[in-house]
Amino acid sequence: MTEIGRGTFSEETFFEQVGGEPTFRLLTRRFYEGVAQDELLRPMYPEEDLGPAEERMALFLMQYWGGPRTYSDRRGHPRLRMRHAPFKVDKAAHDAWLTHMRAAVASLELPTELEHQLLDYLVYAAASMINTPG
Repeated sequence: MTEIGRGTFSEETFFEQVGGEPTFRLLTRRFYEGVAQDELLRPMYPEEDLGPAEERMALFLMQYWGGPRTYSDRRGHPRLRMRHAPFKVDKAAHDAWLTHMRAAVASLELPTELEHQLLDYLVYAAASMINTPG
């Protein structure tokens, strides 16, 4: 909490604590650099350019962590499982996704507590996307 006036405190969002939009843009750029080279994950992105997927993820993560609501304004409710349903997401895809995401998060060099908080969510989110046994 930060004092903004005598006896008045303001709670910073996670979004603000990690550096806001530039941090989430960097995170998603680095993640998709890994995805672009991944033989398992790349085919799950039918667009020739990964830019639109990168933009969607950046907007989603910013909104989730307390930033602007641009994702919902443009796309409605996230419905992550529904949006991923057309793709075979098995344990191997889950592991590959997390490998690239962990590397992207590590590259941000966030304070340990914030890094763990972000990774905890991403591990949970990755597990919830699995829709195919194996």
